[in-house]
Amino acid sequence: MLMSMPALSTKLIQGLKQSLFPPACPLCSKPLENSAQGCCATCLQNIQVMPKNTCLSCGIPLDATLVPGPCGQCLKKTPPQQETYHLYQYKSPVREAILAWKLHGDDSALIWLLHAAEQQLQTIFSADDLLLPVPMPLYRMQRSGLHHSANLCQSIAAQVGCIMDWKILRRKGKDKRQSSLKGKARERNLRHSFTLAEDGISRVQSHNTQGKIWVVDDILTTGATLRHACAAARQIKRPIFAFSFARVLHNE
Repeated sequence: MLMSMPALSTKLIQGLKQSLFPPACPLCSKPLENSAQGCCATCLQNIQVMPKNTCLSCGIPLDATLVPGPCGQCLKKTPPQQETYHLYQYKSPVREAILAWKLHGDDSALIWLLHAAEQQLQTIFSADDLLLPVPMPLYRMQRSGLHHSANLCQSIAAQVGCIMDWKILRRKGKDKRQSSLKGKARERNLRHSFTLAEDGISRVQSHNTQGKIWVVDDILTTGATLRHACAAARQIKRPIFAFSFARVLHNE
């Protein structure tokens, strides 16, 4: 049976596209030998997810015999959030994907990583949940034109079918960038930095959600930002859960 002209034209165009623009790895941009696997073998091997055995309260890795915790740090000082989850370890190529997104506005690799973790996201979140992005300082939003945590929430909400609202949590003042600080300086920088919007509680009620309330950030380094944001979210008078896309593991 002969192929119709429109079908033949479509096949030729598809072949020409593959010839001129062969499939590339979304993480390193190298041509893919096998496009079915989604990314190149090197990147696939180097992607490191967070260990399954973690402290339920703060999300740090624990020996299997100590799960679900609390860990020593949480025993000393209970975090404001009830549970904490992370997807990936902040290492290459996940690190490069996040930097391309945050520094250059290229979210293609980040979106691919989110879709690759769809099953895990479906396990963590439910359609009844409400996502609250960690707010950025207004001057940084104006300068970059991006609200990274809100964009992350938007992508997760689209996959899981839940709700996000970036107007409930607010940031006060003009604090220094957390990435420029270390240790205790991060804690001091974030004291009193977060609050609920004046209509924050009514906005939560308007969503009429019966699921969990999540505070979401892109990268967790020391945990100070997420912890202080969760403390502010507790003014909602409901249990608060925490999530970050990637976490830095300092013991490695």
